[in-house]
Amino acid sequence: MNEPVTIDASVFVSAFTPGEPFHEASKAFMKNVRASGTPIISPALVLPEIAAAIARGQGKPQQGLAFSEEVANLPNLNFISLDEGLARLAAQTASTHKLRGSDAVYAAVALRFGTTLVTLDREQLERFDQTVSPQ
Repeated sequence: MNEPVTIDASVFVSAFTPGEPFHEASKAFMKNVRASGTPIISPALVLPEIAAAIARGQGKPQQGLAFSEEVANLPNLNFISLDEGLARLAAQTASTHKLRGSDAVYAAVALRFGTTLVTLDREQLERFDQTVSPQ
């Protein structure tokens, strides 16, 4: 796998969390992405989403922050800032595909950069046609 991908926070969190339903598949996917050097193009929004999911879902704020920092240091990860142009594309994508705001930001990044969005979010998988699941 060497085509760039956009990875949603759900996949990172699942790969990190043994109790998650798709942990093994997500972990294997992330290992493959890292080993192959596949470019990851994700919104900078992924960092607070990862930290929040672990802090809130597992009650471990320090682990959430530490893991988001680990993700931030992945050598093949490129962060995309939410500027006005991307925000407008996300708004259009949210409206067209009936996505939640943060989900539309990931979708807009995938659209702008021609990547596949990798997610465990059922709504994204059902409503946005450039998605795949690591499972």
